[in-house]
Amino acid sequence: MTSLVRHVTIDCADAYALASFWAAVLDAKLADDDFPGDPGATVESPGANLLFIQVPDAKSVKNRVHLDLQPQDRTRDEEVERLLGLGATLFEDHRNPDGTGWATLKDPEGNEFCVERSKAERAATA
Repeated sequence: MTSLVRHVTIDCADAYALASFWAAVLDAKLADDDFPGDPGATVESPGANLLFIQVPDAKSVKNRVHLDLQPQDRTRDEEVERLLGLGATLFEDHRNPDGTGWATLKDPEGNEFCVERSKAERAATA
């Protein structure tokens, strides 16, 4: 039997707050035993669980690993606007006039992630 990825782990300053942001992004839930002030918090998501661990070190350089999100029930641009409303910031805009491309955002602690086109948007330009 092979190994399975149990969690994608993200170091952070406030595990509960950042996990709460990502739970809202993914329309997922926090584990039942996670509370404010806990040193770790898990987002239970159908795609992959995210584990946030509080560490004393501040983020200082670009992520070595990042998440790519693909909206399921809205367009890329609608998803970018929704995520900005949740507290993300636009970092780099790679969207093109023809509708292709992606947007790179940062979560509230500065971790980069990308928002790609939805499956429907990809099919329309194929």
